[in-house]
Amino acid sequence: MGPMSFLAVTAHPTPTRDLLAAAAVRRGMEVAELAGRDGAAALRGRTGGHYYGGPALASYVAADLGVALLEPTDTWLTELPQEFTGRAVRQSTVAGARRLSGPAFVKPPTDKSFPAAVYADGGALPAAIAPDTPVQIAEVVDWAAEFRLFVLDGAVRTGSQYATYGRLDTAPLAGHHRRDEALDFAGRLLAAHAHTLPGAVVLDIGLLGGDRAGRWGVVEANMAWFSTVYAADPAAALDVVLRAAGPADRLADRDRPFRRARRDRPKGPGGDSTGPLRDAHRPAGVHRPPVGYERA
Repeated sequence: MGPMSFLAVTAHPTPTRDLLAAAAVRRGMEVAELAGRDGAAALRGRTGGHYYGGPALASYVAADLGVALLEPTDTWLTELPQEFTGRAVRQSTVAGARRLSGPAFVKPPTDKSFPAAVYADGGALPAAIAPDTPVQIAEVVDWAAEFRLFVLDGAVRTGSQYATYGRLDTAPLAGHHRRDEALDFAGRLLAAHAHTLPGAVVLDIGLLGGDRAGRWGVVEANMAWFSTVYAADPAAALDVVLRAAGPADRLADRDRPFRRARRDRPKGPGGDSTGPLRDAHRPAGVHRPPVGYERA
């Protein structure tokens, strides 16, 4: 890491932001708080920039920071075989989801434009969503335990349990009684499909309950630069974040297909993303996000 390297973060404090910032300082990096949508102007032209924050703010500051943001493709989960998803998952649109006649877990693939949750039927979806908005529709399942894994170049660097049966329940992966099971499943998944993911990514996996008890499945893949650490090792998680949102001129060829395209800057209330950081994770299955998750 060069002497000019820095980590730009949202000005709004969150536990994850503070843990990553402290880890960056310990390795000799500068931490720069971004005070709103124009907060990166003073950093324009500097080298060695990295970013941790939300996608709305990123749309304003990424160019000034000179960073390339890596993210999984919107269709990654739906293209996995059911051997790894543990349930039926398909790609659709809001218009298609509105035709659902029974309960399903529905979520936007990346941008979190509406709450990811189990909806009783298509009519229960929020009204103010464009019909052509992409969505993922998943079979409703019960997750007995869910784990977040920070992955770099196909290897798990650190991880954390974050929920049991839909309720916030954090514990380090290191020393966890299900550590070997989780790593075995992740190892098989990454051996077969790491090439379909960015080199730096967050994987959420889970142990299924109910009539599928004992099976493992992928919950979702997330942007590392917009994911909560929970009880994972912050220093190891930082390694993944720095690669996932680092200098564009150092972008590896294998990661070019996963570079986040420049998006239109958000308009209207909240578009500057100067408020509380919203985490990229929403638990999947039969539950809504539990109270206490690190997001607004």
